[in-house]
Amino acid sequence: MKTMVYIKDVVTLELNQDKCNGCGMCVKVCPHGVFNIEMGKAQIVKQDYCMECGACALNCPQVAITVLSGLGCGCATGIIENYFAGNRKDCGCSSC
Repeated sequence: MKTMVYIKDVVTLELNQDKCNGCGMCVKVCPHGVFNIEMGKAQIVKQDYCMECGACALNCPQVAITVLSGLGCGCATGIIENYFAGNRKDCGCSSC
């Protein structure tokens, strides 16, 4: 599957490496390979590939990952929701 950048430099994804125990769950559940495990901790390696689905945050047992998904506040979420609803093609924020 070809991955793509959704909107450059606006993803709400954050990783608190102090909380990360390197379990690799984020790597397993991320549909776009945003994470890798390096030196025993998760690393965000492709942040702009994040579609803000929230799978990583929901499955992180250490609560080390946050992403504003499902609330309409992430640009990628807004664009995807608008696309499927047949509405405008942007997210509606002032940054895009």
